[in-house]
Amino acid sequence: MPEVILTGAAGRLEGAYSPGKTDNAPIALILHPHPKAGGHMNNPVAVQLYRVFMKRGFATLRFNFRGVGKSQGEFDQGIGELADAASALDWLQAENPAASQCWVAGYQFGAYIGMQLLMRRPETDGFISVSPPTNVYDFSFLAPCPASGLFLHGTEDAVATPAEVERVVAKLRTQKGISIAYELVEGADHFWRNHIEAVEEVVGRYVDQRMNALPA
Repeated sequence: MPEVILTGAAGRLEGAYSPGKTDNAPIALILHPHPKAGGHMNNPVAVQLYRVFMKRGFATLRFNFRGVGKSQGEFDQGIGELADAASALDWLQAENPAASQCWVAGYQFGAYIGMQLLMRRPETDGFISVSPPTNVYDFSFLAPCPASGLFLHGTEDAVATPAEVERVVAKLRTQKGISIAYELVEGADHFWRNHIEAVEEVVGRYVDQRMNALPA
């Protein structure tokens, strides 16, 4: 898991990168929770997402948004952070020009940034959105959503209630051409305390199903 330094719009970005197991391995970008709430790339949920893809041979990158850890710059209300995510995906694609698939996975604020990134990168094949803060940010920009993916939430999430997320999921499921999976984990809160293993289990199962469905 080598440490890498990327170039972003606000300066360097600190990341951790696991190369793919083959030349045409799929790629996955992992986005961490809110910087102003202590979010960073070593957040347990972000690390769990990273491991899911790394274990399956993806070329996998997680990084710190601007102003976090060794990344330069200052928090930019999501605008600059989206630019950071785009720069990170550019780097990941340049490192893996023959990648067979492109995935974006995010937790909390990272899920919000990840879904915005999807709208700007039509080459994205799949997404994972864990505990998306649909009560804080307007997700109506997903019109239409360009890729199939998974929303993962906890039944005891008091920060963004399941009902808020279900409204977004229901709207996306009316769209043709994509498939939206939605999994609720019983007892899990917004921070996945005592339920961190469920993130790996559910996300891993979903990624396996998607990848196994690809033509040989």
